[in-house]
Amino acid sequence: MIARTHSSILSGIDARVCEVEVDVAKGGLGDFKLVGLADAAVKESISRIQSAVRNCGYRWPGPAVTVNLAPADVRKDSAALDLPIAVAALLAGEAFSSECSEEYLLLGELALDGRVRPVRGALAAAMLAKKLGKRGILLPTDNAPEAAVVEAIDVIPIRFLSDAIGVLSGELPLEPCGIDLNTTFQEHSNYDVDFSDVRGQETAKRALVITAAGHHNLLMIGPPGSGKSMLAKRIPTILPPLSIDESLETTRIYSARGLLAPGESLMARRPVRTPHHSSSSAALIGGGIIPQPGEISLAHHGVLFLDEFPEFARPTLEMVRQPLEDGSVTIPRVHSTMKFPASIMLVAAMNPCPCGYYTDPKRKCKCTSNQVRGYLARISGPLVDRIDIHVEVPPVPWKQLRGEATGLSSEEMRADVLRVRAIQRERFGPDTTTTNAKMSPAEVRKYCPLDAMGESVLLQAITELGLSARAHDKILRIARTIADMAAKADIEPQHIAEAIQYRRLDREL
Repeated sequence: MIARTHSSILSGIDARVCEVEVDVAKGGLGDFKLVGLADAAVKESISRIQSAVRNCGYRWPGPAVTVNLAPADVRKDSAALDLPIAVAALLAGEAFSSECSEEYLLLGELALDGRVRPVRGALAAAMLAKKLGKRGILLPTDNAPEAAVVEAIDVIPIRFLSDAIGVLSGELPLEPCGIDLNTTFQEHSNYDVDFSDVRGQETAKRALVITAAGHHNLLMIGPPGSGKSMLAKRIPTILPPLSIDESLETTRIYSARGLLAPGESLMARRPVRTPHHSSSSAALIGGGIIPQPGEISLAHHGVLFLDEFPEFARPTLEMVRQPLEDGSVTIPRVHSTMKFPASIMLVAAMNPCPCGYYTDPKRKCKCTSNQVRGYLARISGPLVDRIDIHVEVPPVPWKQLRGEATGLSSEEMRADVLRVRAIQRERFGPDTTTTNAKMSPAEVRKYCPLDAMGESVLLQAITELGLSARAHDKILRIARTIADMAAKADIEPQHIAEAIQYRRLDREL
């Protein structure tokens, strides 16, 4: 007898349907065949499945069992196929009957005692079930909250293989899992850090408000211990709250990588990813035999913080250039091309020299001028060109460090950011994601006109610093954000002058 169930397999961060067919033959030599381009993790599943079936009180069908995983030309590498294979085998062996087995997607890894363990990609699988018009999805209990954010399907949490059989046979009616998205956002959207924790650095904080308001990229330069990491990790606290759509996109990436905590349903806070400078290109950008999203995609709708910026391998850093321009990562392979979202705010931090104290007024730098130039040269000019704002972060004076004043808080800074973002929605339209940093050249010409004095200031900077055409447009975009913060309809000379001050490295490289 032949039985059929449906499951899903991950292709990047998306799910695609996998049909599981099982044929139980009365004749044969008592063997088990698994076909359909199964990887080692799937081929080894037979022992787990057989033990789970026996330990749940069922008899393994036989003597000859053939399992086909379709489509046959797509590699399957997930233990999530354990549950649909086991259910299809028991159906084919007539251990139970079901009239609704094809109305659900099934996924879950089986333990030897029949428990159903969590798997990757539950959110994408639930989205696929809805797209296919399925009644619902049966999946591990730990994965149910993330799948339950998808409306209009039944998300049935399964603890044991016997639970799945009970649901499909109609003998065990289980309540679908449901969550309140608004309540979940309110409970998990608060941050544990605040800019009031950072003493001093008010100039750097202003640069960060400009960065967040216009969604610009940022490079902080300063000696060790000046607070660069503290500042970077608090940037999400002043960014606009995640929308539902942004949260679903980010959650889908984390779900595909298996990085959601058990029982976690949504990413309610903007992510901050801080890869180590020894990270490989595949770890940062994504890749592998079966491509997986890297750190840059895990920072989607959040912040990618690259500390010790010049210490990253130069070829690795050069691979960041394309995602900064396109907002996505494209990974080509022989038979296909994988595309991952990567709409990020790049925040980098570096010391001004190898020893770190070139700009420190109280500690003597031990580096030669050639060493300083060589250190800065580790970052290519084209990459620096793509970073909008370069800001110096000096050491904090003793009085500010030990004083009572806390300076600007995240709430105060976020209020300015939200006000400027509202101006940009009026400018570009409420349905667009365009910000000042993402203006096209045509939009720059339209929204960034200068008066005669502003033209003179910009011309002098371009001539003396030898700025590129890209740097020219970056200055205008930053000036547009500064003008928005001042509630000015036109860009004034002082806005251009401040924007030029944020191109520090253009004077060094």
